[in-house]
Amino acid sequence: LELTRGATHFGFVFSGEAVLNCPAGSFTLKPGIYFSVSGSATVSGQSEGIIISRLGYDGFFQLGGPVEENGRLNYIDGCTDSLLIPPIMMGDPCLNLLCFPPGINQTSHTHPSMRVGIVVSGEGLCRTQNGSIPLRPGQVFIIHAHQEHAFATQGQSMRVIAYHPDSDFGATHQDHPMINRTIVDGVSAAELPHLQTR
Repeated sequence: LELTRGATHFGFVFSGEAVLNCPAGSFTLKPGIYFSVSGSATVSGQSEGIIISRLGYDGFFQLGGPVEENGRLNYIDGCTDSLLIPPIMMGDPCLNLLCFPPGINQTSHTHPSMRVGIVVSGEGLCRTQNGSIPLRPGQVFIIHAHQEHAFATQGQSMRVIAYHPDSDFGATHQDHPMINRTIVDGVSAAELPHLQTR
C-alpha cells in the first residue's frame, strides 16, 4: 500500500504482520499497533487493518501499542477512552481507543465531525435512525458528521479505534506545558506576552 505525500496517515493493525517503511526507518507492526506517519511511506505484508489519510496535515511520526483492554479516561454511560495519538495543536486530528463494557446501552448522540474506525475486539451494535448495524472484530465503519448514533453491547465488551479529524483540545501558542511552567520572577511566561515571539 503506497501512502502519498501531502498527508498524515493514521493506521492500526488488526491482524497479521505489516511492515511500515518510511523516512524514519522500517518497522514491523504486529496486531494492536497503531501509528501516524507524515508523507510518503509504504505498508506491506500479510495483514488487515485500517489507514486514514488526512490531506494537507503534517503530523508527527508515532508508533504505539498494543492497545490496552480499557481506556484511561471516562466517557459517556460508563464507557472509557484513551487518546492514543493526541492532537499536536488544538484543532488537529487525533486517534482514540473507545472501550465499551458488557451491557452498555449508550445515550444517542452526535459529533460535529465524521468518525472513522475499526472494531478491535468484541461485538456490539451501532444504533442509528436507519436501524441497528451489527459490529464485529475487524469491521471498519464511518459515522458522518451530525449523524445520530449510539453503541450497545450485550454479554461481552467491545473495543474500537476511532479517528477524529479535528479536536477542541490541545496546545496553543499561548497555552502549553513548556510556556506555562516557565517562571520569570514568580510569574508564568504565558502571562508575559512580551516574551512570546508569535
